[in-house]
Amino acid sequence: MNELMAARREVKAAKASADSDALKAARAGVHQAKVALGERGDVWWTDGARDFNRCNVENTPYAQWYVGSEAQRSTK
Repeated sequence: MNELMAARREVKAAKASADSDALKAARAGVHQAKVALGERGDVWWTDGARDFNRCNVENTPYAQWYVGSEAQRSTK
């Protein structure tokens, strides 16, 4: 997690300096940290199920569940 936060700070600094090369490198660092955390990269399961990690929930089989959970949160 420390690596991810450091990489995100590098992205912020690169944006502030308008350095496109530094921004590209910093974003690569964020990606690498997310792969290390299991947020990106190859799936860990082996049952053949599709990975919906980087999909909008509305475009997944979980869309109906999500709408219901949003409705529950808005009534609390």
